[in-house]
Amino acid sequence: MPGDARDIPLWGRFEARFNSDALYENLVQDARFRVTFVAPSGIETSVDGFWDGADEWAVRFSPSETGEWTYVTECSDTGNKSLNRRTGGFRCVPATGTSRFATHGAVRVSDDHRYLTHADGTPFFWMADTAWNGALLSTPDEWEHYLRERVGQGYSAVQWVATQWRASPDGDRDGRKAFEGRERIRVDPEFFRRLDARLDAINRSGMVGAPVMLWENSVDSAYPDSNPGHVLPQSQAILLGRYMAARWGANAVVWILMGDWRYQPENAERWRGIGRGIFGTGIHAPVATHVRSRVFLAEEFRDEDWLEIVGYQTGHSEEESCLRWIHSGDIASEWDKIAARVIMNLEPNYEDHVSAYSGERFDSLATRRACYWSLLNAPTAGVTYGGHGVWGWDDGTAPAVDHPKTGIPQRWQDAIHLPGGEQMAHVAALFTSIEWWRLRPAPGLVSRQPGETDAARHVSASRTDAGDLAVVYTPQERVLELNPSVIGPGLRAIWFNPRIGTRTDAAPHGGAGEGVWEAPGEGDWVLLFERSD
Repeated sequence: MPGDARDIPLWGRFEARFNSDALYENLVQDARFRVTFVAPSGIETSVDGFWDGADEWAVRFSPSETGEWTYVTECSDTGNKSLNRRTGGFRCVPATGTSRFATHGAVRVSDDHRYLTHADGTPFFWMADTAWNGALLSTPDEWEHYLRERVGQGYSAVQWVATQWRASPDGDRDGRKAFEGRERIRVDPEFFRRLDARLDAINRSGMVGAPVMLWENSVDSAYPDSNPGHVLPQSQAILLGRYMAARWGANAVVWILMGDWRYQPENAERWRGIGRGIFGTGIHAPVATHVRSRVFLAEEFRDEDWLEIVGYQTGHSEEESCLRWIHSGDIASEWDKIAARVIMNLEPNYEDHVSAYSGERFDSLATRRACYWSLLNAPTAGVTYGGHGVWGWDDGTAPAVDHPKTGIPQRWQDAIHLPGGEQMAHVAALFTSIEWWRLRPAPGLVSRQPGETDAARHVSASRTDAGDLAVVYTPQERVLELNPSVIGPGLRAIWFNPRIGTRTDAAPHGGAGEGVWEAPGEGDWVLLFERSD
C-alpha cells in the first residue's frame, strides 16, 4: 500500500506515490488528485497531489502534530481506482535535527499579521536575496556555493523565479520550460524536478525559498503585448499555480504569487481571482505580492484573506521622488490605515545596477540606505537585498537581453561579494539582537528632519509602543535632534556602524541637551535605544 506507516519528524515531509491505471491525453488538465490528512487530534487538512510524469502521481505533506496520521485520496475521475479512495497513514514523531526548520518549523504569519514567525511562534526575520534566475540557470555545485555564501552573510530567504521568463526565454539551463501552450497548457515535470532539488537545497541551508509563481510574462494582463508567446488565461494560471503549490507546499516557502507588474487598477480583479483559485481553500504558506516600482497594493487586496504579505519594490532610481516614496510615501502614510498585513520591500535598488535617473551605478550606501529606510517605514518584518549580477545569474559579459541599460554586471560568483551584499550580515545581526517585531514607525522621534529639504538625508525612526526600544537611521547627518520624551527613561544608547557592524556606547551631545546626538564619524549610522539588560 502506498504510504505504509513510517516515522516522519514533526514539520518534516511525508511523501506518497501512486501509479494511475488510467491514461489521460493531458494529465494536469483531465484529472485532479487531492488527499485529505487526518491528524491525531482529528483535524482534517486537504492538499492537492500532483502529476510527476508517465503514470506517476504524488502527494507531499508536512505534519504539525505528533502521533498517528491517516489519509484518504480523491480523484476527479472517480473510476480511477488507483487514485481514488486510497487510504494510508504514517506516524509523526518529535522533531529531529538542528536546522532552523527542524527546530522551529516552517514560516507562517504572526497572530497580529505584522511579521513572520516559525510554526512554534519563534519570530522569523526576513533577510532575503533576489536570485531570480539562479534556480533556473545554476548547476548543483554552483547553487550550493551560492547558498553557502549567503548563509554566511546572514541571509534567511532566497527569492527566485519558478517559470521561464524574459531573462531566459528559451527555458532553464537545460532548455526545458515549465509549460507549453496557452489555452490548455502542458506541464513538464522534469523542469519542476530540477527546481525541487534547488528548493530542497535552500531549505537544507536553513533559508526559506520564495518562488515567484507567475512572472508578468506568464499570465495574461492588461498589457498582453509584453510577451504574447507566454501569457496565460486566468484558468491556466490557476492550474499552473496549483501545480507548484502541490509540489512545494510541504517545503519551507513563502509564495510570491506574481512578479514585477502594476496589477492595478486595470487587472487587479483578475489577480484576485487567480489568488483565490490557487489559495482560496485549505491551508497554505504565506503569500506575497511583488509589483513594479512605487506601487502599494493595499486597497485592491484589502478583503483577500489568502494574501498575507504586501510586498513592494522601490525601483532602481535615486531621483528625489523615488527616495521620498521609500521613506515617506504610500507605505509610511498608509500602513496603519489598511487591514493588517506583513509589509516588506522585496526589491530595493540593486547594488552595482545603473540608475535609471543618473546613469551612475548604485553603491553600497545607496543600497543600505534603501534597506534601512524600508525596515523602518512600516512595522518591521524584514527586507530584501539585490545585487546586479546575482539576480540574472550573469557571466559578466553583457547585461540581460531585456535590461540593456542596467550596465554590464559582474559575474554572479563575484557579485555575491559586493560590499552592500556583505553588509546585510550587519543588518541581520542588528535586528535579530533586539525584539524587532515590536517596532512601529515613529516619525515624531525626530524633532528636526533634514529630509524635508533633501530626501537623501532623511532620518528614519521606529520604536515600540512601550517606548522601551527605538531604532534611528541616519544616512549622512552627523548631528541628530531627537525628541527624548518619545522613548522611555533609563535606556542605553548605542551607535551601530552599518558598514562594519561595530557598536559604540552613545551619549547626548555635550551641553546641548538630551535630544541632541552626534554620530562618531562620517557616513551612515544607526542609533539604538534599548534596555540596559
